[in-house]
Amino acid sequence: MLDGVMLLWFVLAAIALLFVAIDIRTTPESPVLKWGFVLVTAYTGVVGAFLYVLGCREPLPGLHEQYVAARWRQTLGSTMHCVAGDGVGILAGAVLAHVFGLTGLREVALEYALGFAFGWMVFQALFMRDMFGGSYPRSIARTFIPELLSMNLLMAGMVPTMMILQMQLEKGADPTTAAFWFVMSMALLVGFIAAYPMNWWLVRYNLKHGMMTVRPAAAPVHSGRIAHAAVAETPHAMKATAPEVKPQPTVPVMTLLSFVVLAAGLVIASIAAPM
Repeated sequence: MLDGVMLLWFVLAAIALLFVAIDIRTTPESPVLKWGFVLVTAYTGVVGAFLYVLGCREPLPGLHEQYVAARWRQTLGSTMHCVAGDGVGILAGAVLAHVFGLTGLREVALEYALGFAFGWMVFQALFMRDMFGGSYPRSIARTFIPELLSMNLLMAGMVPTMMILQMQLEKGADPTTAAFWFVMSMALLVGFIAAYPMNWWLVRYNLKHGMMTVRPAAAPVHSGRIAHAAVAETPHAMKATAPEVKPQPTVPVMTLLSFVVLAAGLVIASIAAPM
């Protein structure tokens, strides 16, 4: 029964991934976020494709700016960017943990370290450096806290889900089996949901970008409100446009809260599936 469910999941995921990979080429979105949606769809299958259509796909020519201006869509873009980048490192960590025989907290620590490093230093700081005048050091400094907070919530949802499912599914920790990839898909999906509220706060106070609009300089744009962090220029001209607003609660408070939630996730994981 479960094997049939997994087979159906992977078949639908392959169809969804093919659709997004082809269709997103004509969407006037940042190249980084385009790759992000492709990766998230690879992780979450039809859910990722649904979020792409509902949250980013241009409904009519020239309306992308207005379409993605909604706060929930901005937050969707922010969360998707986090999960896409962090997920690459997390999956690499899970595979390496199996290769080197790491389990429990050591496995979680490796996944966190690789996920955070890739998500922060590559997917955020490197790929989005144009938002900070093209300066990688400045981008590294400005993206550290947003990435940290989002990563903590992602892992808070992922770890219990991963540990519980690995206990229930035979060979759920073996990367050579379908069960492993099903477990990681479910864990990343739950992590996405857990990270969404924190990304809402980050986008609300302009600490993290959301959806963007990137068009050739001569492309027509319908009149209307431009989305937070959205542009109608070349990718090299991307920049945040929302005004500075003092965060409430403050950044230190939200940072502490993110670690509390992460600790709660680890406790739940240790109770449900002793590490």
